[in-house]
Amino acid sequence: MPTQHAPPPAPQAPPAWRENELANPHADAEKAGKVRRMFAAIAGAYDLNNRVHSLWRDQAWRRFAVRAAAVRPGERVLDVACGTGDLTQAFARSPAAGVIGMDFTPEMLDVARAKKQRLEGVPASKITYMQGDAQDLPFPASSFDVVSIAFGIRNVESPRRALAEFRRVLRPGGRLIVLEFDRPSWGPLRWFNDVYCAKIMPRTATLISGDRSGAYKYLPASVSTFMTRDDMCAAMAETGFSGVSATPLTFGICVCYRADVSPTAAAST
Repeated sequence: MPTQHAPPPAPQAPPAWRENELANPHADAEKAGKVRRMFAAIAGAYDLNNRVHSLWRDQAWRRFAVRAAAVRPGERVLDVACGTGDLTQAFARSPAAGVIGMDFTPEMLDVARAKKQRLEGVPASKITYMQGDAQDLPFPASSFDVVSIAFGIRNVESPRRALAEFRRVLRPGGRLIVLEFDRPSWGPLRWFNDVYCAKIMPRTATLISGDRSGAYKYLPASVSTFMTRDDMCAAMAETGFSGVSATPLTFGICVCYRADVSPTAAAST
C-alpha cells in the first residue's frame, strides 16, 4: 500500500503591515488595501479586543457620541466605517427613524449583520448595513441628519476627502460626530498611554486575535502619526462645517468631535 502524505500547509499570507512601513502608515500608497486586509484578519476578535484594551470604556464613548448627536425623532443617521456595528446599534436605540451602517471591509459587516439578529429592543428593520467607501458615499446630497464615524477617520486614505463627503450628504442643520483616539495632555499619563499602546497592547491584542496582519502594530502608529486635535478641528472647518468642538473623554485617550451644518447652508453638491 503506498504511503500517504499529508498535503503541504497552505502558505501564509504576508502581513498587511511590516515594521518599516509603520513610521508613517498614512503616507503609504497602498494604505487602503492594507487597511482592508488588516480588518478582515481581525474581524472575529475585534469586539473582544476593543472591550479588553479600552478597559470596557469603548461602549461608554459610543453612548456619549449618540448623546452628542442629539438625534431627534424621524431623523436619518449614517454611521461610516461602522465595523462590527457597535455605534450603529447605539444609534438604533435613539429616536432615529433609520440607521445605515457602512464599512469598507466585508468581513466586519458579516459580524455586524450577525449581531443585528441578536439585538434586543430594536426592530431589525431599523438598521441597514452596506459596503462602501467613506471617500465616495453612494448617496445624494442632503440625505442624512447625522453622520458618524468612530475610530475610522484615520484609516481612510484621505480624511479631508471623507470630511467633504460627510458635509455633502448632510442636510442643513445636520451634525457630524467623530470619535477618535488621541494622546493625553498630562505628561505622566501620556507616557503611560504611549507605553501601553506601543508595547503592551500590541502583544496582548495579537495573542487574543491570533493576528498575523500587523493590525495591532498599525494601531498605535496610526494614532501617533495622525492629525492633532487642532488639525482635525481645522479640517472640519475647512470642509464647510461650523460650531466645531472637541471633547476629551477618559483623560483625553479618546476625543469626541462634533461639527454642524448651518441650518441656512446651501446644499452641497
